[in-house]
Amino acid sequence: MATDEELVRQMHASDAEAFRLLFEKYQPMLFRHVVYLLRDVDTAHDVVQESFVRLWEHRTTLHPQLPILAYLFRVSGNLVRDLARHREVRRKHQAHPPPVSPVPDDDPADALHLRMLEEMLADVVRTRLPERCRQVFLLSRVEGMSNNEISERLGIAVKTVENQITRALRILRRHLKDFERL
Repeated sequence: MATDEELVRQMHASDAEAFRLLFEKYQPMLFRHVVYLLRDVDTAHDVVQESFVRLWEHRTTLHPQLPILAYLFRVSGNLVRDLARHREVRRKHQAHPPPVSPVPDDDPADALHLRMLEEMLADVVRTRLPERCRQVFLLSRVEGMSNNEISERLGIAVKTVENQITRALRILRRHLKDFERL
């Protein structure tokens, strides 16, 4: 059987078989480690998959002499830390959605309507959007991040970001259809 160093050298040449062998060798160990950190099997699968995706994407810059398992632990650890930060941002926004302030000259009826819309919007975002969809929507609409920035931060494709925003807007439209004025 080839050594890790040989497999990394083969991966430099985009050898998918070498990648598969490394995946089969280290995926179970990495998965156990990530499940231990997260205590969530589904999310651990996502983190491990993303770790191996990044291994493949950075295959040409890997140093064959360095331990591949250490690299995978570092990547997965960074992904777990990023996930914890994102969860904290999401938790903060769920607890205290940013207010939409009426202009001081607004009619009191308009201000009331706006406040009701704000409350309904926060409720729909909190209770109706799936977790990833909510995360992408809040980063886009509340944090003001671009699709590319969200893609980089979450480690997902820009197309996925676009799809999640479209999905969020569709759900919001459906649940807020009584507030068509805005």
